[in-house]
Amino acid sequence: MKRHVLALICALGTMVPAAATVASPTPGDRQSLDQAAAINTQLGLEYMRQGNLQAARDKIEKALRQNPHTAQTQMAAGFLYDRLGDDRKALSHYDQAGKLGKDNPDIVNNVAVYLCRKGDRKRGEEYFLAAANNALYKTPAVAYTNAGRCAREDGRPQDAEQYFRKALTYKADQPDALLQLAELTHESGGNMQARAFLQRHLAVAPATAATLLLGNRIERALGDNAHAAEYADRLNSEFPASQEAGLLLGEQSAKP
Repeated sequence: MKRHVLALICALGTMVPAAATVASPTPGDRQSLDQAAAINTQLGLEYMRQGNLQAARDKIEKALRQNPHTAQTQMAAGFLYDRLGDDRKALSHYDQAGKLGKDNPDIVNNVAVYLCRKGDRKRGEEYFLAAANNALYKTPAVAYTNAGRCAREDGRPQDAEQYFRKALTYKADQPDALLQLAELTHESGGNMQARAFLQRHLAVAPATAATLLLGNRIERALGDNAHAAEYADRLNSEFPASQEAGLLLGEQSAKP
């Protein structure tokens, strides 16, 4: 400790005028700053989890001053400003995270989620595909499913279907891909396929009001009133106060 104090005093005693060139941090100082930035980033994320956004901003801004050149810190700043509703700053930090972490598929996937959610779907889709095609990424089925959701929200159902089917080649029971395919094939009139996809989905995921209403609609389209009634009974008994139960009542009342 005494050596550090003496070093600081000597440094202050030999400071050059402001116009002179300031020496770059020594390797030891740089390492200390990098470590401090990593710690402050983690503290900022923990404060975000606790809902203390002011403390989170203090820590993450400090981390950015200490070392703005890591994808993790830029990603944390993106999370923070997204939470704070500052889209301009959030996008800037996500963009930096994507550039710095282009070889980290988890970072790339997180950037893609943000871009798709904010409407930049084509670019988000590209990021999802980059993550899916990275050999280090452990869940390519999730990335392909997310790419499919992005394409579907962009009004390109055929591209979306291709991505969902690609996801199933990596994980045959990927729940969201199965549900998305059930919805898409029902919308396009392929109700036999829709039934099969929904049955596979319900085999690996709990039923929701939305899936039970979809099942009812598929079975009615196929003319199978018995199975349609089974879905309706489950929807009304398990989710009686849901919006879907109200929609079902309206659809049943509208029948000739």
